[in-house]
Amino acid sequence: MYHQPVLKNRRTLLERAEKFISDTYFTDCNLRGRLYGDTCPVESISYSMSQKRIPFLEAVKLNYEPYEVGDTFGPTWWTCWFKVSLRIPDSWRGKQVHLRWESDGEAMVWMGQQPVQGLTKEGEKICYILSECLKDSEPHSMTLYIELACNGLFGAGQGSMIAAPDPDRKYSVQKAELVVFNQEVRELLTDFEMLVDIVKLLGEGNQRGYQALFTANEMVNVCEPTNPSSFPAARSLALRFFSQRNGDSQHTVHAMGHCHIDSAWLWPYEETIRKCARSWVTVIRLMEKNSHMVFTCSQAQQLEWVRGWYPGLFSQIQDHAKKGQFIPVGGTWVEMDGNLPSGESMVRQFLEGQCFFKKEFGNYCREFWLPDTFGYSAQLPQIMQGSGITRFLTQKLSWNLVNTFPHNTFFWEGLDGSQVLTHFPPGNSYEMKGKVEDLVNTVKNNKDKGRANHSAALFGFGDGGGGPTQLMLDRLDRVQDTDGLPRVQMSSPDRLFSLLEAESSLLCTWTGELFLELHNGTYTTQAQIKLGNRQCEALLHDVEVASSLALCQDNTFQYPSTQLHNLWRLLLLNQFHDVIPGSCIEMVVEDALQYYQEIRSVGTRLLQVAGEALVAKGQTEVRGQRSEDKGPVVLNTLPWERTEVVPLTDGTTDQPVLAVVTVPSVGVVSIREGSGTPPVIPVSVKVQVDGSVLMENGILRAVVNKDGCLASLYMVKTNREVIYDGWQGNQFVLFDDVPLYWDAWDTMDYHLQTRKPVREVVRPIQVLSLGGLRGSVTFTLQISEKSTITQEIILDAMCPYIKFKTQVEWFESHKFLKVEFPVRVRSPEATYEIQFGHLQRPTHRNTSWDWARFEVWGHKWADLSEHGFGVSLLNDCKYGYSIHRNVMTLSLLRATKAPDANADMGSHQFTYAIMPHKGTFQEAGVIQCAYNLNYPLRLIDHAPGSNTAVWSAFSVSTAAVILETIKQAEDRKDALLVRLYESHGGSVSASLSTSLPVREAWHCDLLERVDLSHPAPFTGAGIPLNFRPFQIVSLLLYLK
Repeated sequence: MYHQPVLKNRRTLLERAEKFISDTYFTDCNLRGRLYGDTCPVESISYSMSQKRIPFLEAVKLNYEPYEVGDTFGPTWWTCWFKVSLRIPDSWRGKQVHLRWESDGEAMVWMGQQPVQGLTKEGEKICYILSECLKDSEPHSMTLYIELACNGLFGAGQGSMIAAPDPDRKYSVQKAELVVFNQEVRELLTDFEMLVDIVKLLGEGNQRGYQALFTANEMVNVCEPTNPSSFPAARSLALRFFSQRNGDSQHTVHAMGHCHIDSAWLWPYEETIRKCARSWVTVIRLMEKNSHMVFTCSQAQQLEWVRGWYPGLFSQIQDHAKKGQFIPVGGTWVEMDGNLPSGESMVRQFLEGQCFFKKEFGNYCREFWLPDTFGYSAQLPQIMQGSGITRFLTQKLSWNLVNTFPHNTFFWEGLDGSQVLTHFPPGNSYEMKGKVEDLVNTVKNNKDKGRANHSAALFGFGDGGGGPTQLMLDRLDRVQDTDGLPRVQMSSPDRLFSLLEAESSLLCTWTGELFLELHNGTYTTQAQIKLGNRQCEALLHDVEVASSLALCQDNTFQYPSTQLHNLWRLLLLNQFHDVIPGSCIEMVVEDALQYYQEIRSVGTRLLQVAGEALVAKGQTEVRGQRSEDKGPVVLNTLPWERTEVVPLTDGTTDQPVLAVVTVPSVGVVSIREGSGTPPVIPVSVKVQVDGSVLMENGILRAVVNKDGCLASLYMVKTNREVIYDGWQGNQFVLFDDVPLYWDAWDTMDYHLQTRKPVREVVRPIQVLSLGGLRGSVTFTLQISEKSTITQEIILDAMCPYIKFKTQVEWFESHKFLKVEFPVRVRSPEATYEIQFGHLQRPTHRNTSWDWARFEVWGHKWADLSEHGFGVSLLNDCKYGYSIHRNVMTLSLLRATKAPDANADMGSHQFTYAIMPHKGTFQEAGVIQCAYNLNYPLRLIDHAPGSNTAVWSAFSVSTAAVILETIKQAEDRKDALLVRLYESHGGSVSASLSTSLPVREAWHCDLLERVDLSHPAPFTGAGIPLNFRPFQIVSLLLYLK
């Protein structure tokens, strides 16, 4: 066929091709208008509403009523079940037949009591294939069910995606019909789309782009949409273009199907279960059609949900996993937040996840997969390595607001020196669509050109589920090796990382945390969730310690492994990266708080049972002391001796009576009212002439003004004032807190310019306790017309810090409450506790990297020290800090309105403390004091007729080493697992001593796999151990 030559008018030729495949313009005569052929209505549709998410076998028993397309139903979070009867016309023999279903919400097709296909308009899945090529032998009449969730892929935000859900939204079905699907048209449309995108993405200066342009134009010339016999000629032109190969040096893109599903976010946990099923059953259908397809799937919790709710689907997943198509990745229970969970919680994420993957799929994961969390702790590399993982994939740092992270493929070095090979997909997305743009960006954005020639491309709808589509696969198949684009191969994480490892000699190393310069409001949002997390972490720790000791003391005691297993899984679930950060809807918050309450309720009962068993059988004498009294027993679960003021009950009233008690390391002591050790110097509390109050305990002297601010905090023995001249400590400050978009997530740097001190006094300072063992004062401040702060300032005898027990009635909108302590310390950096250690961050704002850390995260303490002196800020449930120059600030409460319109409204209780110290924070015992604040001494009532000795189970020879965990070993009833870490940041030798009946000890990894090459010598003097800075060491202790 001869055509007149055309001018090189790029715009007209490009737009001609675009209009030829447009779904908006000229559909009466273009190719897109021929995608569907004949249509036929379904025979009947009936429906039934359910407020609850119910199994299929219950759904089929519902009463169904006739439904007309276009009718509305709802409201949000309900489920509409449809019963659809259909008959395929006999005349469609040999045609590909689809059920075309376009509706609001997320749908699942059920046939033969099994889920077979997910349908969502947002996820570009509107058809269920009834027959690839209709045969007479196939059933032409059938009835199927469609389960439709009244919510979208991204919930039901009112007005915007992240707004609070609209509870009254109505939903409808817009199309429900049988259609003939023209596969040849679909293939040709894909050819055109890829060529058009190549023209656009390669640009006017690229010769290959013009070749694509003229190929597309020639295809329009030869293709007659109404004449299918013209299609092969057009496809031949496309094939010739796509078959022109690359050179040997071209970058290779490793395409992997992916479906990031938030375990809860803009929808509740329960809906996530169905999202997983809808997404993964669709993936299975794609794998059946595309044997080369590979799909990566993380989060053991989600697979466990599907195993329980959809066993048939889970069996299919296991089958495709054996074929190497469905690849479990990640190794963790959920894709947890990378900042806020404790070190032990992170270990349990990997322990629970890896054990699940090993049991259900036969292998441990080799890659940690965390594409969408809000920063990454510097201890993660060591925790990964201890869990059998040496590779890490994420992309979230591409969201940095200020600085561009300088690498895509690199070695990440953690706090202790552990390294993992890390890859950030250069396309800066975990939900690509297989488009030319994704491939071009992958090459263009690669910051390690010349060092790494392989990159990942994760394709599929994500966040709310959905996953890959056939169209995405077809796009990628077109350009497997097309000149002008990178090579594309369907690949696996193992293949990608193996190739990167083989060519890793030129890769750079990044040392320390991977700090996300965005979403730093999540350290504070939803304070009740933060409180629940910290308290439940401490409670489960104490239950495990008490149960382990009881197991060794009482051979009739049953270690509550099943209950603890379940409680840990609830805690780990709530550490998902949109739950513990507080960036979720109110329904999720309610679920999370309910889970914390369950952990508290069951955990408290387990602790009491273990405590009773422990004191009933605690006969071992360590100090030659034995108690026959029936007073309360005090349990210390921490690995150092503690002398503290504790509240007791006198047996006749509920009013607490105070006593000073000394409890040995990981041990118990029985005390009677008033029998505690008297303080060397009692606390004194005096009201001064000006109305301020002077509090002193021989260590600290504080002057508290009438408004609760610290006018002075003085270290008595060192004659050192803590509060900076002309300033006041414990100053509450309020900020305007209006981010650019991500309300619950972000606090912006400009909020710091809106500082307003809280100074209105409702009730001036009053003395609650005049001293002795404890001195305390209280006051109330007015934040606004609706919000107040009531605080009790507490100074205990022999205590090196002063506590601030705080209650806030909080009813604000877009405000940020903090408390400040300006101190007499000058240092260019401050220290923050993180998982199993600590790190330093700048107190200045010299560079953009420094400025971007105006709000940072930490755990139980932060410290600002100069040579010989410092000040630490401790807390029992807060995570947000800001230390700029000499002002130490703890973030307390936010008042965001999306996605939870009621976030943080109500009453809050929390405690923080300030601890000045001589020397370094390590020498002063700051780490131990922060533990003491978070792990209170536990009082256990005596069992009738019991005898309790002063007894210690474990001790460590150096304060630098923390004994963090004592628990029964996984799957071994005759062994305990103990975990220790070096906390000071230096190499050290230590000895772990125990009075328990241990016969031998072995080193193990975090999955509790014994290292047979590394026994731990056990002698009467203990177990000698050597530590690198911040090293985590796990031991299995086999009991006699």
